Amino acid sequence: MPRTSIAHLFHSLNGVVEDPHLWQFDSFGEEDGLGMEAHLAPVTDVVIGATLWKEWSEYWPAQDPADPFAQWINPIRKHVISSTLPDELPWNSTLVTGDPTAYVRELRETGEGDIAVAGGITTVRTLFLAGLIDRLTLTTHPVIVGEGRRLFDESVPTTRLTLLDSARTSTGNMVLTYGLREAD
Repeated sequence: MPRTSIAHLFHSLNGVVEDPHLWQFDSFGEEDGLGMEAHLAPVTDVVIGATLWKEWSEYWPAQDPADPFAQWINPIRKHVISSTLPDELPWNSTLVTGDPTAYVRELRETGEGDIAVAGGITTVRTLFLAGLIDRLTLTTHPVIVGEGRRLFDESVPTTRLTLLDSARTSTGNMVLTYGLREAD
C-alpha cells in the first residue's frame, strides 16, 4: 500500500496561492495553526521545489527552536526538485533530478509516514494532476488578492474532484480537502 501524500496551500477567494504571507493577515488564527500542526503530524518526508526550499533553508534554521513549524521542518527529510541546485544540499535535503512524478511514485512505495508536498505551485499542480497527492487541502481566506499565481490556471483541463472534508474556522476561512475523482 503506498504512503499517503498530502499538500496544503493557502488560497484567496479568487484563487491566488502565491505569497500568502502578503494577504492572509488577520484571517490566520490559532485555530489555523493547530489545524496545520494536525495536518503535518504524520508527515516524515517533504517534497519541495527549489525556490521555496531556498527561501525556507535560509529562514527556518535560524528561527527559535521552540517555534512549532521550526521544530517540524528543520529535522524532517526534504526532497528538493531542482535542475539548478548543486548535488550536495544542506538542511537534511536530497536533490531530486529527473522526472519528479517518477521520484514521488517511488518515494510513496518506501518508508513510513505521510509525504507532504510543500510547493512550489507547479510542483503541487503537477503531482496532484498525476494522482500523486491523495489529499489537497486549500484554506480559502476571505480576501480577494487581485494579482498572483493560481494553483489551477488556464493550462489545466477540466478535472473532476471529490470533496473529502470541509470545515470553517472562527476567522472565516474555509478549509476544503479534495482528491481527484475517479473516472466514471
